[in-house]
Amino acid sequence: MSELRFTEDHEWLRVEADGSVTVGITAYAQDALGDVVFVQLPELQHYEKGAEVSTVESVKAASGVYMPLTGEVVEVNEQLDANPEQVNEDPLGQGWFFRFVPDDADAVTALLDQDAYDRLLNANADA
Repeated sequence: MSELRFTEDHEWLRVEADGSVTVGITAYAQDALGDVVFVQLPELQHYEKGAEVSTVESVKAASGVYMPLTGEVVEVNEQLDANPEQVNEDPLGQGWFFRFVPDDADAVTALLDQDAYDRLLNANADA
């Protein structure tokens, strides 16, 4: 499965060929934050779904990044330490935050697909 999945907290997820899941924030989230100046990346350890694992600081605000599913973080994007602006420049590519191995690999499919995420954004815009 190479299609993206999304959370209501505006994280995106992509399942990789090895079964790990790459996580970042969506274009909507990075646009709302403004210019990202710092990213605190998670520790390589096991987290429960919903745990705040990372923080993004911008010129406008700081925001938490939450564990989308229970699992173990196995890699972080260390390039963000020196180049946090990659989150703004390429949020769905080089601006990824971390990779994790979910306890339940099938749980990814229960997250929002692109259409459901677009509906969420439209509902937020209408509110």
